[in-house]
Amino acid sequence: MPTTEAAARARLVFTLFDADGNGFLEPADFELMARRTVDALPAAGEEAGRALLAAFLRYADTLVAELDTDGDGRISPQEFSAVVLDPGRFDAAADEFARALAGMGDPDGDGFVVRADFVALMTAIGFERPNIETLFDAFGPVEGDRIPVAVWAEGIRDYYHPDKSGIAGDHLVPGAAS
Repeated sequence: MPTTEAAARARLVFTLFDADGNGFLEPADFELMARRTVDALPAAGEEAGRALLAAFLRYADTLVAELDTDGDGRISPQEFSAVVLDPGRFDAAADEFARALAGMGDPDGDGFVVRADFVALMTAIGFERPNIETLFDAFGPVEGDRIPVAVWAEGIRDYYHPDKSGIAGDHLVPGAAS
C-alpha cells in the first residue's frame, strides 16, 4: 500500500507528465517533456540529450505496456494511480530515467550538479521554483552550491517508491516547500 506521500507524488508526476494537458499520458507527452528538458540545458551536449530522450521514451513505453488496461494507447489518471507505484514494474525504467536526468545536470562530467542547472532542468519538467530550491537544499549541497549526481539519481529513484515517506522528493509536492 503506497504511503500518503507516495500517492501525492504520483498525482503530481501525472500532471507534469501530461505535457499537453489533455488529461492522459501519451508517448507524445514524454517526447515533449524530454525536448523541453534537453533544451533547458544545452551545455549538457547531444549525447546526454539523446540519453534523456531515450529514457523518457522508454518510461512512456513501459507505462503504456504496463498500465494501459483499456488498450487505447494512453494512460488515464485511474490507470496510472492504480499501479504506477509498483517498483517491480518500473525499477528499470526509473533507474534509466534517474541516471539520464541526473547525468544531464552534470555537463562538465565532474560528478556534481550545480544549483542553476538543477533548477533549469526541474523547471523544464514543470516543478515549482520554491519546491525545487527546497529539494536542492534537502540534498545537502557541498562547496560551490552543488550536489553529487549520485545523490540526485538516488532521490529520483526514491520518488517512485510507494513505501517511501519523509524523503527529499516530498518537497516537490505543492505546499511542501518550507
